[in-house]
Order: sequence, then C-alpha cells, then structure tokens
Amino acid sequence: MNHKIALITGATAGIGYETALLLAKNNYDLILTGRRKERLDDLQNKLISTTESKIITLNFDIRIKTETEKALNSLPEEWKAVDLLVNNAGLAAGLAPINSADVEDWENMIDTNVKGLLYTSRIVTSWMIERKSGHIINISSIAGRESYPNGSVYCGTKHAVSAISKAMRIELLPYGIKVSTLSPGAVETEFSLVRFRGDQEKADQVYTGFTPLSAKDVAETILFIATRPTHVNIDDLLIMPTNQGSARDIFRKQ
Repeated sequence: MNHKIALITGATAGIGYETALLLAKNNYDLILTGRRKERLDDLQNKLISTTESKIITLNFDIRIKTETEKALNSLPEEWKAVDLLVNNAGLAAGLAPINSADVEDWENMIDTNVKGLLYTSRIVTSWMIERKSGHIINISSIAGRESYPNGSVYCGTKHAVSAISKAMRIELLPYGIKVSTLSPGAVETEFSLVRFRGDQEKADQVYTGFTPLSAKDVAETILFIATRPTHVNIDDLLIMPTNQGSARDIFRKQ
C-alpha cells in the first residue's frame, strides 16, 4: 500500500507523539519535528521497529524563522510531497494577570503558537499548491473560542490560530487544499507542567476530580479528520471531556 506523507510539529510529547504513533500505523510516512533531539531519536527508533513507516526527524526550534526554513528546505524532494501537515507545536506559559505576567512568557507563546505555525505553513503550503493537493490540521484550543482570566495572551494566540485557519481555508480553496481546526478542551499532557514551570503538584490539580482527554483521544480525532473522503472537510471541531462544559466550567467529583 502506498504511504502518504505527514509532517507533525512538536512530535516529542503529548498530542504530537500520540499522533505520530497512530499515523505510522495507518500508512503514513512521517516527518517529525521538535526541539528535543533525544526524544525525536527515541520516537524514530520506536516507529521504525514497530511499523513499516519511513521516518525523518528534523531537530530545530520552530520559533526561529531561519532554523525552520533551513530544516524544512533540507528535506529531499520526494519528502516535500507532504499530504498532511499537523501544526501541533504549542504551549501555555504562566498563569498571571496582564499587569504582572512575564513578558518572556508572552514572547514564547506568540513565537511558538502563532509565528511557528506561520513559518511552517508558509513553506509547506507552497509545496501543496504546486501539487494542488494537501490537508492542514491546525491544533487550536477551547481557549481559541473563549477567553479566561490570567490566560489573556495564551487565549489570544489560540484565537489567532482559529482566525488564521479560517483565512487559510479560503486562500487555499482554489488548490484543493483542506484546512481544519481542532480545538481540544482539557487534555492531560505536559501542557500544565510547562505552564506551571515543572510544578507537578500544581499540574496534577488541574485534572483532579474528572477524567480529562488523553493525547490519544486527540490523535484519534486527528486521524478521523485526515481520513474523510476527498470532498469532505472538517472545518472546525471542538472536542471536550464529558465533564467539561466550557473553558472554566468543569464538574469535579468530590
């Protein structure tokens, strides 16, 4: 069976990692990107030993335009025929009000969640346009639909992802390229650990009293979106834990 090619950003943990595992089992060859080389190498070895997929890893910082361009343009020509781009790399940093938040946290979120997505998409869409084929799945968040206190800039970046995705969809219509936005609610990954700067206790409290989504749940949704018939595009999908009704309303069992 012919394999399609998928490029996944932020593949070293969480949603990106589980998406790589699932796509490799479903006839995709993979280009995996991330900042942590050891994790990329471990994932590549695991996939090569357990699946029939071909794997290329690109170790670079998506926040840096020149690194992103150099890494993607270094791909062999046959690997530039990307069928599926999963713009997954993203993070939340800090949880403070606008007057006391760390500006470096703002820079990190904007550079990763917005500019990194744009740098990657600019290059990969040019390849897709040449072939008049492709699918882009941008990972947003419930925070891209609802803003909440102490998350102003994170919410702003995810609102930006949603807005950019809508415009991309219209811009790429003439080329037969699909664009989808996937917005998860609470997902138990490294997300909260990063937000609370490695404080495991605080991170664990985010998920107490209810069952959050797992990274695998989101990966399975990505696969569903990616495997619809050619004439079907899932424009915008919100996936939530059963016990979560909005960004801030979670029913926790006592």
